[in-house]
Amino acid sequence: MITPVVLILASGSLIISTSQRLGRVVERTRKLTDAIKELIKNNSTESTLEQEVSILFEQLQKSAKRAKLLQRAMGALYITLSIFVATSISIGVIDIYRKGSAWIPVILGILGAMLMLYASILLIKESRIALNAVNKEMDTAIRFVFTKFPGLKK
Repeated sequence: MITPVVLILASGSLIISTSQRLGRVVERTRKLTDAIKELIKNNSTESTLEQEVSILFEQLQKSAKRAKLLQRAMGALYITLSIFVATSISIGVIDIYRKGSAWIPVILGILGAMLMLYASILLIKESRIALNAVNKEMDTAIRFVFTKFPGLKK
């Protein structure tokens, strides 16, 4: 009964961190949306406006993709948590009633581990998108600075 408990704790930790990541993505999406609205309101020059809105819109699309991945990971992690709880319960019930159904917790444990692996793969994909977005954003900011201040050293 100890193994499922450890996996329950691991699932809970992943749920908390994924929830925090999702919250940051939602916050970032709102900031990007506000930045696009602000650019449009300020009536910048047409070429500058289109370029900046394009960059922000690309970031917004990446945030949306990240949010979808995180949402799927959260769902998988909640199911994983439930399965590991069911595994613990089934171990206790089988032990109490001395039934020959030892295969039930094994199947539940394997199913839970597979779902945890699936959620981990989703989280890896999301973190790659996040890293890509940050790198693109940094490159854009550096290009902007060097365009405005050509005397700065690279």
